[in-house]
Formats: sequence, C-alpha cells, structure tokens
Amino acid sequence: MNKRLHNLLLICFSLVISFILFFIGTNGFQAFTAESARVYRLMEEKPLFPNVTLEDSKERTYPFTMFQGKYVLLTFIYTACTDVCPKLEMNLAKVYERIPAELLGKEIIFLSISFDPKRDDPATLEKYQALFNSDGDTWRMARIMDEVELTALLDEFGVIVIPDGSGGFTHNSAFYFVGTDGELLDILDFQQPEEAAHKVVEVIQNNMEG
Repeated sequence: MNKRLHNLLLICFSLVISFILFFIGTNGFQAFTAESARVYRLMEEKPLFPNVTLEDSKERTYPFTMFQGKYVLLTFIYTACTDVCPKLEMNLAKVYERIPAELLGKEIIFLSISFDPKRDDPATLEKYQALFNSDGDTWRMARIMDEVELTALLDEFGVIVIPDGSGGFTHNSAFYFVGTDGELLDILDFQQPEEAAHKVVEVIQNNMEG
C-alpha cells in the first residue's frame, strides 16, 4: 500500500469515527447544543409534574394536583431578576392575552413559580404579578417552600438554577406546557409568544373536540 493511499484511508477512518461520535453526542443529530439536548431529552421522557405544595400571592396553600384536569402553562422565575425574568413574564402575558377568555381558568391555568422562596413571599409575589396584569387566579404566581420538593421539580423539568454569588441566579428560561394529567407536553420558546399561544390553543381545542 503506497503512502498516499494509506493517508487517505486514515483520513476516511477518522471521519467515520467523528461522524459516529457526533451522531451519538447529538442524539442522532437532533441536539446540537446543551440546551437543545436538554429539551430533546425532556421531550423523550415526558416527565410528570411532582406533587409539590404551592403557596401563592394570596397566601393560599394547595398541592399542584389541584389543577388536575386542566392544562398549565408554567414559567420558573425569581422576582429580583432584572434581565431574563421580566422578559419571560412579559411574553407570558402576551400568550395569556391571546388565549380565549372562555378557556382561562376552566381549561388552562397560567402559573409562575419562584425558585427563590425565601425572598419571594406572598406580598412580594403580589407586587410582582401586578406588573404583568396577572389576576392571581387564572394566572397565579407562587412559591414552593419545601426545599426538597422545589429541587425535585427543578431537576425533573430540567430547570438549571445556579447562584451567581451576588444574590441572583443564572438560569435557563422557557414556557413549560403541562397536560391535564400532569405530563410535560412541550417546552416552548419564550421569545416566540405568538407561536406558543397558537400551540396551546390548538392542543386545548383539539382535546375538547376529541
């Protein structure tokens, strides 16, 4: 075998190995970033929402199972956030405004959950929700006081929350669409509120017709 052919075979072999490793590492080319890999994994697993206990802005305490039989559109926030969270909630408000009034509360609940429960008490949540015209009923803002429950929920739904050392957090953001049985149906791009609203309404109406 001459040297040129030998080198060519080595190059081809390296390309094949790289191709296989890339295929495995990207879930068959379906995930090209850590975030897309996270979303892909969650959509494959379809985790169930853990039965956590919520305390909302009106100081009401109840289990998440209270929403059984309804769809829930979720966000994870903390009120001291000054960058991503306000944008996340502003866009959630845009989705909320696009949902037919007859579906709100009856077929779907909007829920913003704080992962900073020590600071985000009911009074703080009530002030925060006023910024986005959340009514506290069809769109609720709440916290989970039990640290074990909160951690389990964040882990189950792939929510990354990292303290930044200055009282804030680095975290990922999305709309989480939960079905009537507590199953995660979809993770929607919070920067595309019109598309998110369309998807939510379509799923609800299809279910009502079915």
